[in-house]
Amino acid sequence: MRSETPRRSRRRGARRAAGEGERVFEGLGVSPGIAIGPAHLHEAGDVAVPEHTVDADKVEDERDRFRAAVDKSLRQLTKLGSKSANLPPNVAEEIGFLLDAHIQMLSHSRLVRGVERRIMEERLNAEAAVQAEIGAIAQGFAAMEDAYLAARVQEVREVGTRLIRNLTRVPYQAFRNLPEGTIVVSEEITPADTALMDPERLAGFCTVLGGAEGHTAIMARAMGLPAVLGVAGIIGTVRTHDVVIIDGSSGKVIVRPTAATLEAYERRRVEFVREQRQLARLARLPAVTRDGVEVRLDVNIELPREIEQARAVGAAGVGLLRTEFMFMNRDDIPDEDEQTRLLREIVEGMGGRPVTIRTLDVGGEKLASAIGGDAAPGANPALGLRAIRLSLSRPELLETQLAAILRAAEHGPVRILLPMIATVGEVREVRTVLAKVARRLMRRGVKLPDPLPPVGAMIEVPGAALAADALAQVCDFFAIGTNDLTMYTLAIDRGDEQVAHLYNPLHPAVLRLIQFTTEAALRNRISISLCGEIAGDPRYTALLLGLGIRELSMSPIKLPRIKQRVRSLALEAASTRARSIMDQSDQARISALLDDFNALR
Repeated sequence: MRSETPRRSRRRGARRAAGEGERVFEGLGVSPGIAIGPAHLHEAGDVAVPEHTVDADKVEDERDRFRAAVDKSLRQLTKLGSKSANLPPNVAEEIGFLLDAHIQMLSHSRLVRGVERRIMEERLNAEAAVQAEIGAIAQGFAAMEDAYLAARVQEVREVGTRLIRNLTRVPYQAFRNLPEGTIVVSEEITPADTALMDPERLAGFCTVLGGAEGHTAIMARAMGLPAVLGVAGIIGTVRTHDVVIIDGSSGKVIVRPTAATLEAYERRRVEFVREQRQLARLARLPAVTRDGVEVRLDVNIELPREIEQARAVGAAGVGLLRTEFMFMNRDDIPDEDEQTRLLREIVEGMGGRPVTIRTLDVGGEKLASAIGGDAAPGANPALGLRAIRLSLSRPELLETQLAAILRAAEHGPVRILLPMIATVGEVREVRTVLAKVARRLMRRGVKLPDPLPPVGAMIEVPGAALAADALAQVCDFFAIGTNDLTMYTLAIDRGDEQVAHLYNPLHPAVLRLIQFTTEAALRNRISISLCGEIAGDPRYTALLLGLGIRELSMSPIKLPRIKQRVRSLALEAASTRARSIMDQSDQARISALLDDFNALR
């Protein structure tokens, strides 16, 4: 949190302390847009959980009580699904995916089995058993180094809260009778809360808790509601009916804005709507620079439901399909048929546009319950048994996934991307396994594409970038993952607030690794793409194109703005500026040269 200006009289400061005057808060903008309206304080409130030991002769009754709460929760979710049918189709579909996940968690899942075990073996009352099991699941998720995977714990917590509410008979306070244009302010807004929001009446929302990878953020984007999460200090400052501005693009929340601020944001809101309409018109236009160079713009996909959005923004294909979604919220590994079905849905959904499928990119600590207890986490999971290392150490895991990819490839063009590659030997080993799997499938009479899908390496380890020429001899393509490449190069964890400010993809070492990899790919005539966060940031577009990259992959919501930037660039000028930047050794000078070039457009 920060004050609007440092120059305030003592009198103005006293007024702020009393809850008056403009206040500006910083958070995480997860759904772009400007919303202005009166605040509504939504108090979800934690439910007090009683804890006691159940008498031995009452254990079965307690388990029946828990099962009744599960049945009631399932009925509530079904009713919620019926209510959501009146929402826009894309929002209803998003809610459907969410509710399906919640229903699955209430259908003899690890959560349900764990609660029943605690009731029967530990003789805990049902409410305490639910809370204990949620805590155990959350602890396992907390160890995850992947933001998307870690965010899934929120879904488990929400299902658990619903169970506890039904067990304790605490009523749920939904959004009712709110005036049009309301801004919801809350400690936390669950995905189920967003399902009850009417986008025709609510203008936007902000919360103290939440992140960009969670379902609440995904729902906000699907509903087109400007949203800012992670706004520390907002509760206790804003009052019901206070005017609030939500800037979902920059992550700002302004409480009780001055007349001048209000006027400025009204103009920005009009400009944003106009800009969104202009960007939407770009979907059917090619991504071509002013001097006629075509650039391929793909999307990164985490869930099947994002396919519709990918098509809507005119994506050339899927540059990165993260397959981790198939392994979430379960104690077992999905079999070949299930993985094939899920991958086929995405491949067919892209209608002939290529899909690059990355093999499983998690660590052993995230799959320990499914693959065996010997996959215990190391001292540093980011440097341990994860990604391709884990897949190669568990042949059955890799073979099943490769078989599913090959079967899905019969329904559209597919590429296979290997995460965290460090050596030529790893790629060769995967190719050997791929050939073995292909032979097995053909013996079963399964029709496979000929030739088999291309195999590429994710360049996210400095060693891989430095060995790019050798890797190009055994790879069909490269995909640079700048997020991990920057982290490993600079030894910085962005999740650690003590060092996160040092994370900088414009560090000369990072840029040289990108340049080295790109030039190696071009020399060996294999394609190269970049799929890290900087691919979706217009600030970096000119530099990346100037370095020789012609394929960028990003989240669907960012693609229109990148296409707009590509179409505004002259590649010759971008290449000249990139050469100047690569001659620099100072990060500040690099930033200045890049920003000056961007300001010229």
